[in-house]
Amino acid sequence: MSGTRDVFERFVPQSAVSYCFKLWDYFGFEFKIKKSRQTKLGDYRYDPRTKKNTITINNDLNQYAFLVTYLHEVAHLYTFDKHGRKAAPHGMEWKMSFKQIAEPVLTEQVFPPEILLALQNYFKNPKAASCSDPVLFNILRKYDAPSDLIPLSKIHVGDHFDFNKTEYRKLEKKRTRSVCLALATGRKYLISEIAQVKKIDSK
Repeated sequence: MSGTRDVFERFVPQSAVSYCFKLWDYFGFEFKIKKSRQTKLGDYRYDPRTKKNTITINNDLNQYAFLVTYLHEVAHLYTFDKHGRKAAPHGMEWKMSFKQIAEPVLTEQVFPPEILLALQNYFKNPKAASCSDPVLFNILRKYDAPSDLIPLSKIHVGDHFDFNKTEYRKLEKKRTRSVCLALATGRKYLISEIAQVKKIDSK
């Protein structure tokens, strides 16, 4: 137990540590910190064979993005506990659960005022992920450590960028992903809009 509390001490705002630990202690899920994943910030899984719940969160998120992602995934677990597979992954039941789980930490003791305001607007109708709300996503990103990487969402159609040591051109934006052309091979790929890429300036 103490080890898990140490994880929260490291990754979330100090004023939210006790609440995050209580959620983990109450629901009893396996909690794992993962290396950065380009397609997701975190996830929740239930294994029907072992009846084990697992939540994972990326290790490169700033403390506020980590907390929002953690609450998002705990809400999935809470929804599954109450409704099983009858509830849609991001349907009304999950939206209500997310609001309920997040409510105790929606304070200025936990979040800076601009994030708190964005969260209050977001919770009027939560989307599948915080990155699906451009206002909230961009405000959360302001608290990231300095880097020359930016989310693919910031790359304009037609611009070139480097992703995983490959140069691409952004061709078309979909809902949460974009069609991108790998210049070396001529093959097209769908890449998540939250993927961290490096823009290549036009020559």
